[in-house]
Amino acid sequence: MANANTSAGAQGPPPQLSPESAPLFSEGISLVLSRWSSLQMAIENEWGGRGSRALAEQLGPDIFAWFTQSKETLYIDDLENILDEGMLSLNAMIEDGSIEEVAERLMVMHEECLEGNYESIIKLRETRPQAVAGSHIRQSVNGDNDDDDSTDDDDDSSNMMVDTPESNSQSNSVNVQASEVRPSVAAEAEDGWTVVSSKRKGKRN
Repeated sequence: MANANTSAGAQGPPPQLSPESAPLFSEGISLVLSRWSSLQMAIENEWGGRGSRALAEQLGPDIFAWFTQSKETLYIDDLENILDEGMLSLNAMIEDGSIEEVAERLMVMHEECLEGNYESIIKLRETRPQAVAGSHIRQSVNGDNDDDDSTDDDDDSSNMMVDTPESNSQSNSVNVQASEVRPSVAAEAEDGWTVVSSKRKGKRN
């Protein structure tokens, strides 16, 4: 019987999803991403420009292709890199640990689909996405430097810097609480999720 340690840690090509499981897993990926507050914030604020939504929508197919077309062992580190690169394409730097949570949720969901277990996907269908709020997320803008003329709200409690792409060095600080936007991806961590393997030697920053 498949488990998270098998496809994430065993050597060789990963097991393939059945024709029935594949479309459901694709739907599950979309549902998880639609409930990722940091991603939705980047879309709503168009941090990647007017094509932000299109860039974000491409992330789902890229993740699905990685799971279904990889010829080598699936490591959660690689999935985290895909998520990180996807957010960077939207000029967003994630600092709330949600990338790791989303990656683990997707790895476990993949294992469940291999076993014909779609309960987590069904639960996601039945839950409403939470309203987008603040997060430990910072917009990355080319040319950003410490000589910025703007000093608005420069205080220690600021967790997010938002620089509008069309402006020149204008920035706003927004006070937020990370607990408000922690995605629901870790909500079931205590319900028997299998810990997936990682090839990293040290903790990601």
